[in-house]
Amino acid sequence: MSGKAGNGAEALPKDTVVAVVGAGTMGSGIAQVAAVAGHPVLLFDSFAGAAERGRQAIAANLARMVAKGSLDEAGRGAILDRIRTGDKLEALAGAGLVVEAIIEDLTAKRALFTALENVVSADCILATNTSSISIESIGAPLSRPERLAGLHFFNPAPLMALVEIVRGRATDPAVADRLLATAAGWGKVPVLARSTPGFIVNRVARPFYAEALRVLAEGAATPAALDAVMRGCGGFRMGPCELMDLIGHDVNYAVTRSVWDAFHKDPRFQPSLVQRELVEAGWLGRKSGRGFYDHRPGAAAADPGFAPAASVPLPASVTVAGSLGFAASLLDRIRAAGIAVEETAGPGLLRLGTVTLAPTDGRLATERAAESGGDLVLFDWALDWAKAGTIAIAPARQTSAAATAVAVRLFQALGMSVALIDDVPGLIAARTVAMLVNEAADALNQGVADGPAIDLAMTRGVNYPVGPLAWGDRVGPALVLRTLDNLARTYGEDRYRASPLLRRCALAGVALLNEKDS
Repeated sequence: MSGKAGNGAEALPKDTVVAVVGAGTMGSGIAQVAAVAGHPVLLFDSFAGAAERGRQAIAANLARMVAKGSLDEAGRGAILDRIRTGDKLEALAGAGLVVEAIIEDLTAKRALFTALENVVSADCILATNTSSISIESIGAPLSRPERLAGLHFFNPAPLMALVEIVRGRATDPAVADRLLATAAGWGKVPVLARSTPGFIVNRVARPFYAEALRVLAEGAATPAALDAVMRGCGGFRMGPCELMDLIGHDVNYAVTRSVWDAFHKDPRFQPSLVQRELVEAGWLGRKSGRGFYDHRPGAAAADPGFAPAASVPLPASVTVAGSLGFAASLLDRIRAAGIAVEETAGPGLLRLGTVTLAPTDGRLATERAAESGGDLVLFDWALDWAKAGTIAIAPARQTSAAATAVAVRLFQALGMSVALIDDVPGLIAARTVAMLVNEAADALNQGVADGPAIDLAMTRGVNYPVGPLAWGDRVGPALVLRTLDNLARTYGEDRYRASPLLRRCALAGVALLNEKDS
């Protein structure tokens, strides 16, 4: 399934009336996007005065653009002149596209679209901005469900680039292609997805939050340390805890529950008791003043609790026993710090005298130390070893404090802040990335979207530093698979089961982005 418009589809002509039903933040944002693109827009809301308030919100947004110099006053006036409001559904009769952005309730959406069928013309396209309800469910009572598709914008619609075009079983492919071309013409980045729970983004992104919540539940790290590692080591713009505080725990928890319910309680999507407790306490994040962090005025910034400067001598040399694989470029950074590197055969380890360092593969450090003997410290996966400013490390229970200090000293000598965490399987970034890769691979395996569309959705929809499938290829499908299998064995949970596509690629030595390429 391609993420691009097929069959030479063209965008809706600029004189096509675009009607938006629902004048809240999302609906008014979509109306602004269509009007900026040159369409006459009708903003409708059944609540008295809501449509006009939505238009005023658009006017305020455009005024801010003028103040910033990204729009002139004449352009602002022209855009506003293209936006009309209505309070009767019959006013939508001349629309060529109707976008629904009302409450996320199946009964309400069905009632709206059933009524719209009696108002709009036969060639009018119907679109829903739903983020979690299947297109099939919404379209089931319609006489012509083939003209209904998902047109899922992300908030705030004028600023976020990604739009998911969602095709139900009954959706006419030509309708989906027309919406793809139209969204592109509006300056958006459209991707085509099949109607499954969470579509692309809300499905594939669940592990970003879930693995952080699992680490917190085990008491292995603090929210501030987790976020610091995911930013400074994983390359994400925001860590999962601060992002959940921004989204709102009530919203994030509801989305997780929705996806979990839709997948028949699949343990991969199981909601967290940690987040439920926050919701029950009313600690919803920024909007309530408290979440993982204290957002009240005057509150002190949370301390990630990095390891203090180690006082042990800097090692004169390290020995590399075998290939470090994706972490091989770490050796360049070690050499740049003036530390000699000696290479020998082995299983892919760093040795600093009697201290052994190894990248995590999902096993406990304590388990690996018991097998190999000696002092062992595991380190996390980094997106870019040349730029990583933070690293998480976890010593085995058998490892002495002096040996741990040697590991801390090495990474500090490379200019990294060190988050010293408990011995948790997969540490922080590695377990999160492995699960993101796995979920993306499963979405690809189930035909939700093609590989490039999945990666595009995650980089443009939620600002991931690299698409999960590309990330899996960078780490290597074999290591991702081994990490998941070790997590599954350690926890004894189906939550960490590997996607058949990931296993197939790992065994065959095939890149994830080359599998099912279309």
